[in-house]
Amino acid sequence: MAQKVRIKDIAEKSGVSVGTVDRILHNRPNVSKSAREKVEKVLKEINYQPNMYASALAYNKSYTFYLIMPKHESEAYWQEIEEGAMKACDARRDFHIDVKVTYYKRFDRKTFSETFQNVLDSEPNGVIVVPGELELTQHYTDQLHQRNIPFILLDSYMPDLRPLSFFGQDSFSSGYFAAKMLMLVASREKEIMLMKQTKDGKVASKQQDNREVGFRHYMRDHYPSIDIVELDLPLDEDKSEYDSILEAFFKEHPNVHHGITMCSKAHIVGDFILRTNRRNVQIMGYDMVGKNANCLRQGSISFLIAQHAFMQGYNCVDTLFKAIVLKQKVEPVNYMPIELLTKENVDFYRRTQL
Repeated sequence: MAQKVRIKDIAEKSGVSVGTVDRILHNRPNVSKSAREKVEKVLKEINYQPNMYASALAYNKSYTFYLIMPKHESEAYWQEIEEGAMKACDARRDFHIDVKVTYYKRFDRKTFSETFQNVLDSEPNGVIVVPGELELTQHYTDQLHQRNIPFILLDSYMPDLRPLSFFGQDSFSSGYFAAKMLMLVASREKEIMLMKQTKDGKVASKQQDNREVGFRHYMRDHYPSIDIVELDLPLDEDKSEYDSILEAFFKEHPNVHHGITMCSKAHIVGDFILRTNRRNVQIMGYDMVGKNANCLRQGSISFLIAQHAFMQGYNCVDTLFKAIVLKQKVEPVNYMPIELLTKENVDFYRRTQL
């Protein structure tokens, strides 16, 4: 085990006082150039590595991070993210870290603006944000930059916003991969369903848009003769409305046996397939949430692509902690694994490596 280096030892080797070494190690003023050079020379010779954890604990400062995200139901992708963020907060409780979660309504510019402005008014130490529209989000992230408040983007990567870091999948590659996996079971089909959940013709995130681009890119290059038939399930409708839409769709498209959605709501179609006993139809989707997993086990969902939502939430908070509290450099882009789940391996999936 390496011998612990004391400030007293550094002072003796440098020929300066203990107080001078302490000021240099903590980057405080009132140190002469010659003294700093002597100490830095010794630090280099002994390969001194400061104990940032001990320093942060000794500083005894409190930190408040905000997570800005869409309102969500239970057993959803967003719930996993929230739970991961709170777990990271608990893991760093000795450093007086607090994480506050605030919500906006999807597709609602007003609630997004109000939520973000409230966060700005609270003078946070760091922010994690699931972005809305680029222009609107940039209006507020520009203010974070002006105030030197670090922020992390979650789910959708928008490099123009210049975040400290990003956590999420490479959405184009994810969509491309999804198409490739779907064609393992649907390569002989004449048409497949692409289910979307939209409001006013828009899907919930840039992430889903990019997944669709990757998906269509693969299909165009490898299966150009297969028709992609879109199905729009309006956001926040009740089950009876969805049932009517799905009943009409399958009546109009009796040759559709496989489908895909780029969001976490494959279970809407999966549940309908099970209840109406359409055993010759399957859908592929995203995210290891309870309702999706149940449909996967029962065979109405063919594949799920998991993206470790819990770890995304955890890592976002932990990255703010490392950057702000420990003053460490962090990775600017962090792509999550693209993992394929089937009914044979779903019960072995672990949401966290902690």
